[in-house]
Amino acid sequence: MTDVLDPGPFFHGTRAALEVGDLLTPGFPSNYRPEILMNHVYFTALRDGAGLAAELAVVLAEGGEPRVYEVEPTGGFENDPNVTDKKFPGNPTRSYRTSAPLRVVREVHDWTRLSPEALQQWRDRLGALLADERAEIIN
Repeated sequence: MTDVLDPGPFFHGTRAALEVGDLLTPGFPSNYRPEILMNHVYFTALRDGAGLAAELAVVLAEGGEPRVYEVEPTGGFENDPNVTDKKFPGNPTRSYRTSAPLRVVREVHDWTRLSPEALQQWRDRLGALLADERAEIIN
């Protein structure tokens, strides 16, 4: 991809403990469908969006600590087709994916945590999503 979609900075939410300089690479199971090995690494230009992803990763893994990292793409990237236009016209979530590694720049601590009520709503949504065999990940 030659056009710059977003100038960043970019963020990735996870439950993994990472170090500056670590590379996030494709080829790991999806948080949402563990039977699917992902061809991309996902990231966003919204710090709190990455925080949501981190909290959901903890919920789905049933444990861990949510973490947000500032990351930099090492190659081209595209809009995340799992949310862009399919769920939200355009890309208001500023969500992207890449098949190239993401390099960890630093851990971010000033992101907004979900309230217990909001976290429960997301647990309920994820439960419904995981129970729906028709739910698709565009990989």
